[in-house]
Amino acid sequence: MDIDTLVERINVLARKQKSEGLTAEELKERAELREIYLNNIRSNFRQQLDSIEWVDENEQKGGPRLKH
Repeated sequence: MDIDTLVERINVLARKQKSEGLTAEELKERAELREIYLNNIRSNFRQQLDSIEWVDENEQKGGPRLKH
């Protein structure tokens, strides 16, 4: 399921929750969809963090800068 479809279904369930409530099956589906969405966000964020490369003033690659 692509992210747009996932978000749309979560939004449909959220609107239904506000207007008339959800069945037990819909509550379970909503929880599963939210978990998929959050895992996707976490994965994307982790990829962004892993791609960060620190370079100090002397152009040395490595970890975070340390103040002396």
